[in-house]
Formats: sequence, structure tokens, C-alpha cells
Amino acid sequence: MTKRFTARNLGFSLLAAALLIGAAGRPAQAQKYPDHPVKIVIPLGPGGVGDITARILADRLTEQMGQRFVVENMAGPGGIAAMRAVTAAPADGHTLMLMTGGIASAVPLFKQFPVDIAGELAPVTALGYFDCLFVTNAQSEFKTLGDFLAAAKASPGKLNIGTISAGGVQHLTANYFKQAAGIDVVVVPFKNTPDAIVALLRNDVNMVIDFYAALKGNVQGGTLRAVAWAGPTPSPAIPELKTAEAQGVKGFQANSWNSIYVKAGTPQPIIAAINKAVAEFVADPAVKAKLLDLGIDSKASTPAEMDAQMRGDIKKWAEVIEKAGIEKR
Repeated sequence: MTKRFTARNLGFSLLAAALLIGAAGRPAQAQKYPDHPVKIVIPLGPGGVGDITARILADRLTEQMGQRFVVENMAGPGGIAAMRAVTAAPADGHTLMLMTGGIASAVPLFKQFPVDIAGELAPVTALGYFDCLFVTNAQSEFKTLGDFLAAAKASPGKLNIGTISAGGVQHLTANYFKQAAGIDVVVVPFKNTPDAIVALLRNDVNMVIDFYAALKGNVQGGTLRAVAWAGPTPSPAIPELKTAEAQGVKGFQANSWNSIYVKAGTPQPIIAAINKAVAEFVADPAVKAKLLDLGIDSKASTPAEMDAQMRGDIKKWAEVIEKAGIEKR
């Protein structure tokens, strides 16, 4: 009796030990994700296109993934504060970052950018792309991009292009356009879009380059005329409008984007889960329509595609900054 009882207990003990060892050996990423609320840090203030996009995404992911997703605004130069907040958090996918094309344009403006984006952060997916729009005064002589280019070449140094955000995507796009088109025009940065629009309506500048969402009301109201897109293909926001490249500015392609990044070292299954959820989000027709109203062509991507976009944009903007002689910080 005693021997049989002891052997049985020994067998149970060995089985329990084996189960405990197996449980301990399971990888952390096999656990349910997310298992507590997720923060989406955005390098922008409230109310803008990026903020609105992040909040639409947060609401949808809350429904899809069973945990609350909350947006935290952390505006600051170059997105540095937001990136530091993400890199200081655990690499468990519970702190995401809305990465922007504006950060890609900011990196080469620094002599030494304080965050190693490729080493400290990891791409998850694109969220959407949006292009700069070229507009002229609807009452001006510049009815097409060709009209503007012809006048600029006939009178070097006489025409002005208004933009905003000195050193930002819009400002660099204007400089890039000037370089690619081989024209001598003056790029005038304004404090904000309304100021640039007023200057255009007063004919103080001859063209304005800014994002569609900022110009949409005046274009639809008929006071401004859309003459070109900066991106590689026409935007579905105005699909009939040709790109600047298609109108003769060879090699000129500039767009901006929003994407999702996480801290480097986040387990691949978690990155895959977020990627899948975002892909479902941007494919939803209602979401696509809502974001297109903001000028965003919502699209997901692979992490590798997003990484290539970031690296390519940093290289492109570095070349534009160098040619334009823009002083680094």
C-alpha cells in the first residue's frame, strides 16, 4: 500500500513539474494581446488631420481588439518628445506611435537627430497617404501648372510660392518643386494656411502649396483653382487633377503619410496583430470615405514597405535641404 501510494504521488509530482516547466517556457508573445489599455502617442496637437485620424483609429481598434485605445497628444519639434515616450515604454505593443511624413522631413534638418528611428523604433504599417496640392487664385492668369511654369521661366525671380511650416513637408515640397522644375521663384513661408490663402487672393503670391484638407474649402468654394498634385499619382480626393510630374516636372514626386510604429524589440506576433487590425480598419468603406474627406488615401502596408518609405523620404528631403541651403539646427 505504502509503496503504491508513494509511486502514484511521485508520478503526479513529476507530471505537475512538467506542466509548470512547459508553462514557464511559453513565449510572452503567446499571451493575449492587448491585455490592458493601449496608448497611441501622436507628435501633434489636437484638432488636426493626424489627430482626427488617430482618434478614428483608436475608436475602431477599441471595438476590434477588446481593450481601450487612447490617444495622447505630445507635440514638439521633430516628434522627438513623442518618440522618446514610446522608446521609454515596454516593448509590448501597448504604446504605439503615429509616425508622420513630417518627421521624415525633420530628421535631416538636425545636425544630429536625437533619436535613432531605425534602431529604437519599428514600423508596423502605413495608415494613409496625403499629398500637397498646388493652387492658384481662381481669378489669376495661371489657369494651369503649365501657365505658371512658362511665366516663371520667362521672368526669373519674379514669381512667389506661398507655403507654411518653414522646414516642414509643405515648405520642403515647394523647394523641391522649384529644384525639379528648374525655375527661379521665391518660396515664402507663412505662419498658417489662412495667411497664405489671403496672400494668394491678394496676389501677393502667385501660388500656394499645402495639404488638400487645408485648401479644400476654398477650392470647392471657387476662390482657388487646383492645378496639380505633388504625389506620384492623382489623389482620389480630386482624381481628374494630374500630378505635377505628369504635367512636365520630371522626377518630382512628394507625398506625406501617417503610419504606426512601436518600440524596437516588440514581438513579431504583436506587430502582426496590430498590422492586421489596421489593415481591416483602412479597408472599411466607411473609414475610407471619412478619411478621404480629409484628403487621406487610406492604405496599409507591410513593415518593410513602411521602413523603405521612411528611409527613402529622409534621403530625398536631405538632398532638397542641401540644395536649398536651409540651415540645420
